[in-house]
Amino acid sequence: MTDMLDQNEIDSLLAAVEGGDVETEVDTGPSLVYSLRRGGITDAELEIRDYDFKRPERVSKDQMRALETLHDVFSRGFGASLSGFLRTIVEVKVADIEQMTFSEFTHSLPNPTCFNLLSCKPLDGSICLDLSPLIIYPIIDRLLGGSNAELFIPQRPLTAIELRLVNKIISRGMDALREAWQNIVEIKFNLEESESNPALVQIVPPNEVVVVVGFEMKMGGRAGTMSLCIPYNVIEPVVERLSNQTWEAYKKSVRNTQIRQRVAEHLEVARVPIRALLAETRLSIGDLKHLQAGDIITTEKPASAPLAMEIGGQRKFIGQLGQYRGNRAFKVTRKIQPKDRV
Repeated sequence: MTDMLDQNEIDSLLAAVEGGDVETEVDTGPSLVYSLRRGGITDAELEIRDYDFKRPERVSKDQMRALETLHDVFSRGFGASLSGFLRTIVEVKVADIEQMTFSEFTHSLPNPTCFNLLSCKPLDGSICLDLSPLIIYPIIDRLLGGSNAELFIPQRPLTAIELRLVNKIISRGMDALREAWQNIVEIKFNLEESESNPALVQIVPPNEVVVVVGFEMKMGGRAGTMSLCIPYNVIEPVVERLSNQTWEAYKKSVRNTQIRQRVAEHLEVARVPIRALLAETRLSIGDLKHLQAGDIITTEKPASAPLAMEIGGQRKFIGQLGQYRGNRAFKVTRKIQPKDRV
């Protein structure tokens, strides 16, 4: 039978090792890490990182970068939509993106807040869109005609009237999300529920992995955050579409859209010739030879008939010739149709 050390002997042995009374073997050679794919390699050749089994990374780095780029497109579209709706400049940009558990996400949010559940058909499950009170109350104040000069941020849930106003903001966010995701999968987002306490919402188990995209929102002198929580089981059926090949095609379409926008911006300041065509007729060479000052050239066009406007040599509009502030002017009536003979 093998002899076993009691606790006193174990403590004595550990004390002797720490005091240097017991010599220990030190291996000065390079340690090797053996792999079925790569064979024996040294520590210097291999990057070893800790793996947290409580927070497994189920989405690869490439897919995380693809999601970040995708939601960067969403942030620009959402910012442009809000700027037009609120009649002021609203900046929205991606601040960070990371994987965590759902409980960690809900515990990181303030209470009360503006926590919204969005269904995403045909995908199963729901995603969460959280708007910070620091930015949602200034937006509500703007919608009600305020100036946000000395706005107090109340620590209370949104009222029913405020929720109706916030729904208009969320509706524009869902439209921007749908446009951002349409090259990956056609998703129809719908607002299911709004809650002020995120701890009361359990769309997935607390230890389920979620992808959280953090946004920074600015409007005038006010700033706040927005968070989009996407459970992994929601995007799992389409996560492989975020591969390099598929994503390169998506980024190419995004670049083409950006190029078209830049070309359109340059074309907006380009000048094109515009003229109103009064009338047309034909004269013989003999009449042209005897044409003198004071002669009247008649046409077959009635004096009350509308005129055609040419833009770049192409007839585009129909209208009437008149006078405005002492200058000749053309009043556009309608677009020209193929059947018109003006």
